[in-house]
Formats: sequence, C-alpha cells, structure tokens
Amino acid sequence: MEKEMVNPGNEEKIEGRNAVIEAYRSGKTIDKLYILDGCQDGPVATIRREAKKSGTLIKFVSRERLDQMSETGKHQGVIAIAAAYKYSEMEDIFNLAELRGEDPFVFILDNIEDPHNLGAIIRTANLSGAHGVIIPKNRAVGLTATVAKASAGALNYTPVVKVTNIAQTIEDLKDKGLWFACADMGGTRMYDLNLKGPIGLVIGNEGSGVSRLVREKCDMIASIPMKGDIDSLNASVAAGVLAFEVVRQRSL
Repeated sequence: MEKEMVNPGNEEKIEGRNAVIEAYRSGKTIDKLYILDGCQDGPVATIRREAKKSGTLIKFVSRERLDQMSETGKHQGVIAIAAAYKYSEMEDIFNLAELRGEDPFVFILDNIEDPHNLGAIIRTANLSGAHGVIIPKNRAVGLTATVAKASAGALNYTPVVKVTNIAQTIEDLKDKGLWFACADMGGTRMYDLNLKGPIGLVIGNEGSGVSRLVREKCDMIASIPMKGDIDSLNASVAAGVLAFEVVRQRSL
C-alpha cells in the first residue's frame, strides 16, 4: 500500500464541496483530490468531472482518513490539495532552449516522492543550465511549498512539466531528437558516455531507482563511479553528479 504523509509539503488544502468546485473554476492547479469512498451525489459528481478535465489524481479514502487530514473539521467528504506553483507546458522547455541557442537538456524524474529531493533537483537543474524538469502525475510529489523552499528560488526560473506517462513521454521526446541516459549502478561509467547534444537525464525513485519500463526506453545507462563503503547516492545528489558531467562535456 502506498505510504503517504498526512500533509505532504504543507500545500494549500481546500476543504468542502463548494470551495473545491470554486477552486477548479477559478483555474487553481489541484495536485490531488481526496473523496469519501462511496460518495456519489451531485456536487461530488461535478467535482469529479472538473478533476477529470484537469487530469487531477483522485483518491477515494475513508472518513477517518479525511478527518485525519482535515484542518477545519468541515471537509464534507472532499479535500483538494492545491499546488504551490503552476506547472509549465512541454513547449516552454523547448522555447527556453531555443531562446538560449542551446540543445535541449531536461531532467525526467521517475516517481520522486520526497519534496526535499525534488526541490534540490530543480535547483540543480537550474544551476546546470537544464531547460526543464518533467515529473509524473501519479505516485510522485508535486510542486508543494516544501519543494519551492528546497529549490532555493529555482522554481521561479525552471519549467516543471507534469505528464501522465513517463515512458511515453521519453518516446515522444526521442522524436524531437533527444537521447536519454538513466542513472543506474549497473550501467556504463558516465565518463565513457557521450552526453553532449540534446539530452535527458532520468533519475529514479529514492528506494527502487528507475523503473524497468522507463529504463528500457533509455538509450544509455549511466553509472557514477563510487569508492566508498555504501553503494548508492541520494537521488538529488546523483542528479547533481550526472548533471555536471553533462556541463563538463558540453564545455569541451
């Protein structure tokens, strides 16, 4: 069962049916929607339609779970979690690369769940000259207040795009000329790979790494040489090491 924090990242919580409907109609970005399991009345049906149009992840949960999440005690069977920042579109990434006169350089994150890791990776993406970060809609942290804080302001300058399917997105971006390298201990030393040109770095989940399906879509498997007594790096650290190898190779 998916483990989830009660208040991941201190996002804005919107409680109550009318409040959630108004949030959708005002154009607010909703990351997740929690609905009382079995509730199917008119207002809830309206909320579900709005959520479907916006691509919001819906979770049906118990009353006990909603009571635990609620800050007002008046959730009426519905709690929405609003993103702290708006998401960008894929074209924003390519527009930024074109504006700079550079080959596209993106990060694709495969189910990063820790907001501090996501924020740190966005910060690294900005400092390494990447043109954007791509994250999945499901089973991953969104743009919470904690993510924004951990990015140290980089979220204001770095496009973050949310997609439904990471593997399909990689295929689509290959059609635009990008090559993809994923971080994995069993790969080729990053120094021995050609990371120049249009490139995407794929960073996996903190515990399980890059999923099999996503890894199979990548053109290269990049390993980071390590000499210590443990065999893995934090996801954001691994992203930073690989990103600056891209920077090094692009500067040659």
